[in-house]
Amino acid sequence: MLKFLNKPYPFNDDLRHNAKIIFFISLGVLVFLLIFQPIEINSFSKKEIFYLVTGIAASTFLVLSLNLIVLPSLFPKIFNVWNIKREIIWNIWILLAISSIDFLFYSKLFGVIDITFFDIGKIVLLGLLPVAVLITINQERLLRSHLKYAQQLNKKVIESKQQKEKLIHFESDYKKDNLIIKSDSLILIKSADNYIEVYYESEDIVKKQMIRSSLKKAEETIRDFDFIIKCHRTFIVNINHIKEIQGNSQGYKLDFKNLDSPALVSQKYIKDFNKII
Repeated sequence: MLKFLNKPYPFNDDLRHNAKIIFFISLGVLVFLLIFQPIEINSFSKKEIFYLVTGIAASTFLVLSLNLIVLPSLFPKIFNVWNIKREIIWNIWILLAISSIDFLFYSKLFGVIDITFFDIGKIVLLGLLPVAVLITINQERLLRSHLKYAQQLNKKVIESKQQKEKLIHFESDYKKDNLIIKSDSLILIKSADNYIEVYYESEDIVKKQMIRSSLKKAEETIRDFDFIIKCHRTFIVNINHIKEIQGNSQGYKLDFKNLDSPALVSQKYIKDFNKII
C-alpha cells in the first residue's frame, strides 16, 4: 500500500490552465447554488441569498487560487516532487478548506444556532463538488497527455525502425570501392587523408572498408539519419553502437564493441552530441 502511495504523480503546474479551471469551477458553483439550491434559500431575503451565493462562490475561488496558483508559485520544490499520497492529502486539504470557509461564512451570516448537522453535511458536499471536478479534470488531462505521448512514441518507434532498415550508399571515386550497407550496421566513419574508413557490422563481425571519398561527402550521405552524427573533424559515429563514453580534457572518447580504436568527440561538437544522446 505504501509503495503505491509513494508512486510519482504529475502535479498540474500550468498556472494559466489552472486559472481557467478556477474561474469555471467557481462559476459552476455559483450556478449550481442558484439552480439546485442545496441549501434552502427560499426563506431568506434577496440580500441574504446574494451574500450566501456569492460568498460561497468567492470562497471557492479564493481557496482554489491559493492552492492551484499561489502555493505552487511560492514553493515549487514541494510540488515538483509529487506522488499519489500527496495528491490525496492535497485534495482532502482543499475539501476541508472550502468546507471550513463556507461553514464560517454561513455561521457568520445566519448565526451558529441556525446551523444543523444536515446543513453541515450539505456544506461539506458543496466543498466536495469543486474537488470532484478538479480530480475529473486532472484525470482527463493525464489521459489526453498519455494518449498524445503514446502516439508520438509510436511514431518515433516506426520512424526509427524505418531508418534502421534503410540502406546507405557510399560512393567512391573508384566505382569498385562503392559500399552499400544497412544504416543500423554502420558503426563509425573515420577520415584518412583522401579516403574514409567505414567500420560496419556484418553477421556479428566488424568489417572495415577504405573508400576513396571525403568525410564531408559521407556527412551529406548520412544527414537523414538522426542516430548517425559527426562528432569530430575526423569522425562520424552511430550512437546506437557506443559501448562506453569516457571524458577527458579535450572532450569525450567513445568505445565500441568489437572495435579496438575509439572515436573522439571534440569540444566543438559536445553540445550537439549531448543533446542527441
